[in-house]
Amino acid sequence: MAEETPAAGAQADGAAPQLNVLAQYVKDLSFENPKAPDSLRPREKSPNINIQVNVNGKPLSDTDFEVDLKLEAKAQDEDGSVVFACDLVYSGIFRITGVPKDSLHPVIMIECPRLLFPFARQIIAESTQRGGFPPLMLDPIDFAALYRQRAAEVQLQQAAAEGADTSKPN
Repeated sequence: MAEETPAAGAQADGAAPQLNVLAQYVKDLSFENPKAPDSLRPREKSPNINIQVNVNGKPLSDTDFEVDLKLEAKAQDEDGSVVFACDLVYSGIFRITGVPKDSLHPVIMIECPRLLFPFARQIIAESTQRGGFPPLMLDPIDFAALYRQRAAEVQLQQAAAEGADTSKPN
């Protein structure tokens, strides 16, 4: 009789991978409208909007992790003056089991923020709307591409640091 192998993604002990959301919450929220009420008047050109995204994760226990999704939206006129700024740190606590150790970091940095994003997007939209502007509807974010980009940046920094260390005289 043939030996059965665990399903793809399952650990050898047979536990299927699980990702559970234990809690999600606004950790920090700021909305600034520094030129109100002038900023609310009709304008000829739409402001330039810059969006910054950052993800951080930290372990709370062997299976529980807090993940922060930080979104920063800043609208500026052509002269660089700020029309509005909205900063949000939306966090979640996740229980992750049955995931191999070498796959844990990508799950924390890709899948967890992917689950948080729709809620954070809604908070940004409501905040900008309540600030007197049309709701800012953020485009979907490819967290896998963001993860790969950040990993490549870290590798470049490590290579540069190693190159600097080897060029020093003994």
